Amino acid sequence: MRTVLLLVLSNIFMTFAWYGHLKHQRDSPLWAAILASWGIAFFEYCLMVPANRIGYGRFSLPQLKVIQEVVTLLVFAVFAVAWMRERLNLNHLWAGLCLVGAVFFTFRR
Repeated sequence: MRTVLLLVLSNIFMTFAWYGHLKHQRDSPLWAAILASWGIAFFEYCLMVPANRIGYGRFSLPQLKVIQEVVTLLVFAVFAVAWMRERLNLNHLWAGLCLVGAVFFTFRR
């Protein structure tokens, strides 16, 4: 559970580092957005590296990667709707269900 929590927190920082500047810094110079993103990404790595180290013994490497991808897309979906005011549609639901399938097959024994 610690692994998933750290991955969620890490992905929140990652999502803001990659996409947060699109809403409030559109008129700022590109170099300023890059520096701000790097500053935010530092905290992502401070959480992602421990998440991977803690999780690697408990999960296989492919399982850890699939968990991370699912967490990334869930965090991104919430970010897109809540922060960026984007709308999700049925195609996004189908894509999410494909990810559920990926999780199923990755963890199937």
